[in-house]
Amino acid sequence: MNVRATVQATVQATVQATVQLDPHNLLSVRFSERYGSHYGAAQQSRRVFVEGGGVLRHDSPRVLEVGFGLGLNWRTTLEALDGDALDYHAYEAYPLSAAELAGVAPGERHPLWLALLDGWDAAVMAGHLDLAHGAQRLRIDFIDATTAPLPRVWAHAVYLDGFSPARNPELWTPDFLARLASSLAPGGRLATYSAAGHVRRGLMAAGLTVERCHGLVGKREFLVAHKQ
Repeated sequence: MNVRATVQATVQATVQATVQLDPHNLLSVRFSERYGSHYGAAQQSRRVFVEGGGVLRHDSPRVLEVGFGLGLNWRTTLEALDGDALDYHAYEAYPLSAAELAGVAPGERHPLWLALLDGWDAAVMAGHLDLAHGAQRLRIDFIDATTAPLPRVWAHAVYLDGFSPARNPELWTPDFLARLASSLAPGGRLATYSAAGHVRRGLMAAGLTVERCHGLVGKREFLVAHKQ
């Protein structure tokens, strides 16, 4: 099967593979988990990824995300930067449809979001999406990040936002965490909602300095790993 046919098969398998939980959230049937916290997904996104990742410390932040999902972390980052420069590179192995994305953010009017919705389904078929608006850029590769060539020594922040280690263990192995650590530029941070012991140990084994941070309601702790 060629790449295009593989992507098409993935899309067809993904459509109808979600359950609407509320106006802004979906349940993945494949992983039996929500795409976002039901305690306040936007607030959690800002606390864990934007703040934990230290994005606002940089004039032109470069963000690498594993698990684009509903696009919430990207939209939250855009909102926090308020028009400032951003270079965002995400990976998504199981993309939803444009209709599903539009349904969870009906009030979003950022030009990049509207362009994303307009070109999303065709981009999924092509295997990647590239968009730009002024100094803000977005690239999404519709591929399993564990098999993808990740950029090295590039990211100011890595957002590790796959489904949980229990449901999606491939994204939380020591080998993959080490690859993500190699993607960080000096002084960069990897942020993840998971506070699992084996994830913390894997990040430490990758040479990162790891701290447990206080989360919001429904998420007592999350991890931030620093690269010296």
